[in-house]
Amino acid sequence: MKYKRLTKEQQEALHQEFSTFLASQAIDKKEWDEIKLNKPEVAEQELDIFSDLIWEGVLKSAQFLEHFSKNHIFLFHCQELQLRSIILKSLDTNVDFLNKNGLQWLSDNMFTDNVEIIIGKKEYDNERNESIFKLINEGAILSDGQLYNQINGIVNP
Repeated sequence: MKYKRLTKEQQEALHQEFSTFLASQAIDKKEWDEIKLNKPEVAEQELDIFSDLIWEGVLKSAQFLEHFSKNHIFLFHCQELQLRSIILKSLDTNVDFLNKNGLQWLSDNMFTDNVEIIIGKKEYDNERNESIFKLINEGAILSDGQLYNQINGIVNP
């Protein structure tokens, strides 16, 4: 398995896609039920393959990621050959970006000495999708890029 298995909730949400996946392998519902009952290791392999296919699609189309922590906001633009980043760091340790007040504080203090802004870019260590998956596993979430583009437009006019 290249990535990780989808959760039960994710699998249930993708029920139709999974049915299509099984059908592409000429496995109907009756046969799938039989596989689950009599060959659980084969069923596990099918779930792993399906999970990897879903992850590949998601990661291939990923453009932006965000990762919020108490005193940092990491914004990523996932380009084809490199990852661009904007890191916002609160130098006031009482600020918490994980709540609404912390984000309001950032808005009010963005261009003061209380906020450090670090701009970076880096070629992917491994294959692009694997690098993006690693960031997601570390807590980043897919985003529409609005915050990245807004901050980027300010710091790189």
